[in-house]
Amino acid sequence: MPSTAAGPAVIPYIIQRAGEEAAPDNLVIRRSAPGRSRLHYLDEEPQDRDPRGVLYARVGWNPLNVDGMPTGEPEWKFMHPHRQMMTMQTLRCQVCTQPARTRIGFIFLAGPRDEDPTQTEILTNQPPVCAKHVRTVAALCPHMEKRPMVFLVQSAPLYGVSGVLYGRLARGGLHVVARPDVAVPYGNPDLATFLASQMVRRLSNFCVVDMGELLRELGAAA
Repeated sequence: MPSTAAGPAVIPYIIQRAGEEAAPDNLVIRRSAPGRSRLHYLDEEPQDRDPRGVLYARVGWNPLNVDGMPTGEPEWKFMHPHRQMMTMQTLRCQVCTQPARTRIGFIFLAGPRDEDPTQTEILTNQPPVCAKHVRTVAALCPHMEKRPMVFLVQSAPLYGVSGVLYGRLARGGLHVVARPDVAVPYGNPDLATFLASQMVRRLSNFCVVDMGELLRELGAAA
């Protein structure tokens, strides 16, 4: 993998960078209809919600370089909420933001122990990877351990989001009332007061291959 003395030459677009801090908390729950409430930012902008209307956590953006990529040291354990949402929503490569569909389908990667490949359905928060950057993600992302589990699919429907559920305090103000361990599906009424940090897609009818098989298939399809 190309790298320099200062670090890797390629850093995935979705990775949060040092200096990209969480924005100040200015959330409020407002009544949207009789018997219904909705979570808002006091200074909310259209880009604060995904296309299905779910509110997303705000994290700052570092300046972009000449290639349109974020600058700053990578914080490998964190995905930037908005960049993760953008690439997952549009099925673009998590590294370069180009369309991720390959000649053999969409490639989704997981750590070697992250998923049970015997399940008929997998939920993933990892945006897809293009053919050019499969080896980049496998080599650089710590949880891939250089031997990722590879899922090949022809489609990956949107499922929902992960994040935290907010509620009102009796004396005013807000607090987190739940941190679900699993993704909350779109259409769930809890999403009205939910602050999302990651978008999730559903994988089914997938084929599980190892990196060697994947690279051979990509080479044969080129």
